[in-house]
Amino acid sequence: MRLEDINTVFWRDWVVLNRRLVKFVLSRMISPILYLVAFGWGLGRSLSVNGGSYLDFILPGIMALNAMNISFSAVGSPLNMSRLYHKTLEEYLIAPVSAGSFVVGKVLAGALRGFISCTVIFVLAFLFGAKLAVTAGFVLTLALTCLLFAAMGLVAAMLINSHEDMASFNTYVLLPMSFLCATFFTPDRLPPVFHLFIELLPLTHATYALRAIGAGLETPWLSVGVLAFYTVLLFAVGVWTMVRVRD
Repeated sequence: MRLEDINTVFWRDWVVLNRRLVKFVLSRMISPILYLVAFGWGLGRSLSVNGGSYLDFILPGIMALNAMNISFSAVGSPLNMSRLYHKTLEEYLIAPVSAGSFVVGKVLAGALRGFISCTVIFVLAFLFGAKLAVTAGFVLTLALTCLLFAAMGLVAAMLINSHEDMASFNTYVLLPMSFLCATFFTPDRLPPVFHLFIELLPLTHATYALRAIGAGLETPWLSVGVLAFYTVLLFAVGVWTMVRVRD
């Protein structure tokens, strides 16, 4: 991998994002505002979790959920369409850019979109009165979460062979994680087998880590380690898929 090649792939996506940055930010404000109104001014006012407000409890979950959805969709859908229908992926396949450089550049670009979107959520939550300890560890964990799901989007885009199946992946994988992975409630009361399965999913550990660090507690290194493991694994699979397509 060469830094120049990574920058080339990343810069192309950044130019596209920069042209639409205002629209991108404004569009990413809709869902967070609805969540914050419902759980901050609505349901959140009448609930207390661990001695704090429900808004403070749910905010890390919303940020983890947003990081997953935005980072995944920023890479997954466009790359899948590019590979199957527009055929623009072939420009990279014939270019002197290594598979690793392409994967890193694409994932960084997708993670950047997710991180910008989470920053918008944090600003809005602050205006709604949320209290969250944003430390270097919190920022790094959030960035790792964005990288993980951007890499997942790339792997899905390279392995799934129709746009309809990409939508099915969202329905059968991302949607259940959105509601079950400790984002809106702790999964402790779920049936033991179901709870064990939930504990294996990456979004669960992203939520655990962000919630603990944001509350000023000790960093849950097990959850951070799980996130790092999934990220490295998905990067490796992404490079393998690119090498396979080129061959």
